[in-house]
Amino acid sequence: MRALGRLVQFAALYAAGLCLLWAAKVALGLSDYLVPPPVELWSVARADGAAFTTAVSNTLGVAVLGHVLAVVLATAVGLVGRLASWPGALTRLAAYNLQAYPVVALAPLIFLFFGDGLLARLLITALVCYFPLLLSFIGIFSEPVEAVEHFYRATGRLDWRLEIRIRTFENLDKIVTVVVGSGTLAMVGTIIGEFLAAGRGIGYVIRKALYQGNLARILVALFLIGLASSLYLAAVEGVGTAWKRRLRGAGR
Repeated sequence: MRALGRLVQFAALYAAGLCLLWAAKVALGLSDYLVPPPVELWSVARADGAAFTTAVSNTLGVAVLGHVLAVVLATAVGLVGRLASWPGALTRLAAYNLQAYPVVALAPLIFLFFGDGLLARLLITALVCYFPLLLSFIGIFSEPVEAVEHFYRATGRLDWRLEIRIRTFENLDKIVTVVVGSGTLAMVGTIIGEFLAAGRGIGYVIRKALYQGNLARILVALFLIGLASSLYLAAVEGVGTAWKRRLRGAGR
């Protein structure tokens, strides 16, 4: 039901956007070359829909892999960054400074070193998701839950593993929200990388359509991107909800 709700919301927004575009075309007297009529959009969807679906599936696969990689990296570095000792302070300092640097500016270097294949797209996707996740995880893992931890600390039973479990359990909603939010960034990062230099994916399709001046192909590609993003976010939310239920059930 959550996926259906997201799809309905997206379809409504997309339809409203198209209606506004065509209303502006009529009001301003724009040509069919600049704003394609509905029949041209339908024609492009029938002719290229299968190829575009394959491209967006490829993009979604890279986005999922990059998102998982970013979550694993951010968790590992966040555990170090929560420490009060010098490795933790150094990690926090590096995280705060590096996240201010735009990843898009580094993308050309990544393509130069790793080519225009899967590895470069994966790295850009992971980097786009990584820093927001890392800063959130450092904040969550560094913040003591005194009401719970005090007892274990006073009895000498609090070690780092129990500390992490307590803070994770007490911040489940926040963690799931952050991970779901970064799922949107995963799709954005992958498409940006493909648009800049990759040779596959829906971002590459949009780049070719832009060079051709074909807005109909771009609009069809945007529709498929919206569908893929809605389904992926619904899937991540479903996994997060199941994870929360399992942990809270085990904690009773």
